[in-house]
Amino acid sequence: MTSAQDFATYIAGLPRILAGAAALFRDSAGRVLLVEPNYRDGWALPGGTIESDDGETPRQGARRETLEEIGLDRELGRLLAVDWVYRAGMPPLVAYLYDGGVLGEDDFKAIRLQEEELLSWRLVPREELDDYLLGFLGGRVRAALDVLADGAGTAELENGRRVF
Repeated sequence: MTSAQDFATYIAGLPRILAGAAALFRDSAGRVLLVEPNYRDGWALPGGTIESDDGETPRQGARRETLEEIGLDRELGRLLAVDWVYRAGMPPLVAYLYDGGVLGEDDFKAIRLQEEELLSWRLVPREELDDYLLGFLGGRVRAALDVLADGAGTAELENGRRVF
């Protein structure tokens, strides 16, 4: 039998894994809503780090981040993609991507950017995503769009590439 201290030591020695969650919003033409962060290169989806110390779930994190970043508080749809991202020298990241739905004109008028983190937002057609999304995010977004088009399932990805 293991003592509580042995178990705590074991847990403390496990690898650190980061978790993030985002929402995929589109307009009626299928363009994707992207935001421009002021703290790094490239564009992103509304989303961010899950506050797991507070017991936040990935879905709750995506909704909270959406509210904080663009001012929209919306019930999110189904999980579209999960991406395991590993880069040498960095902790692994598990990225969850939820369906934010199709936004209407009133939704776009209601967008209020979090000025501490974001410079702007725009709607980008699928064929231009690689011009905006750096790293593995482009593959994640395209896989999520494919899942939406297929109407079923969740894309399982590793470093932005679909494995299932």
